[in-house]
Amino acid sequence: MEQSNELKIFSGNSNRPLAERIVEYIGTRLGDCEISRFADGEINVRINETVRGHDVFIIQSTSTPVNENLMELLIMVDAFKRASARSIAVVVPYYGYARQDRKARGRDPISAKLVANLITVAGASRVLTVDLHADQIQGFFDIPVDNLLSFPIFARHFLEVEKFDPEEWIVVSPDVGGVRRARQIAERMNMPLAILDKRRPRVNEAEIVNVIGDVEGRNVILYDDIIDTARSMVEAARALKSKGANKIIACATHGVFSLDALERIRDSDIEEVYISDTIYHENLPDFVKVLSLASLLGEAIMRIRKNLSVSIMFR
Repeated sequence: MEQSNELKIFSGNSNRPLAERIVEYIGTRLGDCEISRFADGEINVRINETVRGHDVFIIQSTSTPVNENLMELLIMVDAFKRASARSIAVVVPYYGYARQDRKARGRDPISAKLVANLITVAGASRVLTVDLHADQIQGFFDIPVDNLLSFPIFARHFLEVEKFDPEEWIVVSPDVGGVRRARQIAERMNMPLAILDKRRPRVNEAEIVNVIGDVEGRNVILYDDIIDTARSMVEAARALKSKGANKIIACATHGVFSLDALERIRDSDIEEVYISDTIYHENLPDFVKVLSLASLLGEAIMRIRKNLSVSIMFR
């Protein structure tokens, strides 16, 4: 008897709608896996189909509630490992704890490295994620990591759907650390680039010191990887307006929207917000537009499965 090695995709509870769109793009179905809670709150994973000798992909963002979703992912990996899966690739569209990637002060933890260790020890053989907050996090793993870039999805939408005129728009990086990310989408859309000189006096607070570049009379795309409390974006929009910018839209891969972020954006100079579906939200206001990364993740999964290049997708 001989059993063929199949591709099997399973989803945790953090973002099942994205997982369903991914399998629809690939042309397959989600695997049968039940994730529930015992009476005391402990996580229970039950796999209702054979995975022995198969290549398994687990889709699970470690977004809010981050610790619940992270623990769910780890237990799923362990379950598939003990069920004799041939390989276990974890697809983490949003990688939580990524902003704790270094010691900013004495005695700080490096939580991004701790999470990498946990995923590896649990039994994952590969990690697939989108727009890591810091590229060096890939080096925290001792297994292959594919860090996908979302900018082609946003650039295509702005140019082909919204019909933005490159002569009227400018891409702005809200801080120096995001210049490389903003430059990629600016070059793809043939738009100029400006940079905001920002400092953080306290956690989750930002002050704009200077605007590097000419934004007067232009529409602005504020491009970043994460919108969390939105304080940085709102301060950036205020600074850009003071320099003569016209319409301002915010664009980020991961819409975390902690606390009163959406209310803060509604009362700001930002007219629209574009995010991806790496984090699931049930209800969002009309000024927030969501673009799906299902095609990006689905294509990457198929390429990994067939041992084809992933980086060629961004050339």
